[in-house]
Amino acid sequence: MIGPDELGAWLGAEVAGTVLVTGNLSEVHVLRLADGREVVVKARPAEERLAGCAHVQRHLWLAGFPCPEPVAGPARFGGQALSAELAVPGGPDEAPPAAGPTAALLARLIAAAPDARATPTLRPSPPWIRWYHDEGPLWPRPDDRDADLNAEPTWHDAGAAAVRARLAGFDAPPVVGHCDFEAHNVWWRGGEPLAVHDWDSAVAEPEAVIVGVAAAMWPAGHDGRFGATVEESAEFLEGYQRAAGRPWTAAENRAAWAAGLWIRLFNDKKWSRDGLVTLSAVEAGERAGLAGL
Repeated sequence: MIGPDELGAWLGAEVAGTVLVTGNLSEVHVLRLADGREVVVKARPAEERLAGCAHVQRHLWLAGFPCPEPVAGPARFGGQALSAELAVPGGPDEAPPAAGPTAALLARLIAAAPDARATPTLRPSPPWIRWYHDEGPLWPRPDDRDADLNAEPTWHDAGAAAVRARLAGFDAPPVVGHCDFEAHNVWWRGGEPLAVHDWDSAVAEPEAVIVGVAAAMWPAGHDGRFGATVEESAEFLEGYQRAAGRPWTAAENRAAWAAGLWIRLFNDKKWSRDGLVTLSAVEAGERAGLAGL
């Protein structure tokens, strides 16, 4: 992170204090500025795709979608990219709503998002949605640890290979969406959406892939949850199609279940190295059946 004087010059107001420092994949500083604003500054390794992420966030904010207002960036300072957005006052309710309202919010996001063809590149997508990578025989490298998931065969591998084969045969144009549409990033208050966070997770992928990943993961981050049940995923997919006003084809539904299985397998294989189990082979088999694998 750069010093307070340089930060103040970049943000257009002196930094009066630090409210919070946190972060996972990004280093996050919540700052109070002398002009009264409270801003969230994110620092992370510079990537070309971050310009596309910022474009998506600004487009959606201008369209009235509930997301933080972009302030500055991304800008390179040394080897890092910094961006700033206004802090969202208050906070979410303790519990997210059911699958239907969350799915409808994702449908609203995708409908309001910019055209993928006119958006600066959003590739490469994060590894939990990047089934088509060329980094190894099966698994991409995680972005939150230095690990090779291909080094040790596990029961997850056969399912992941089947997902890759299924999605390789799914021909659909990309749309702009959000690939980390989980409870910790989707804030609600009084039953209404307050703000969707983490716009580094903007992606351009087929609609069924984006929605399938969200359907598999939407309760994650709340009350110790690591993902949705099969029933909750089905409810999410049905709710999305109702909100979008178009029933999907059988191929789209199979692709959505396959994409959801990919992220659940990827996460469980990664976290199993820490002794954490987030997906059973029985549930994986049920999801594989719904994906037509």
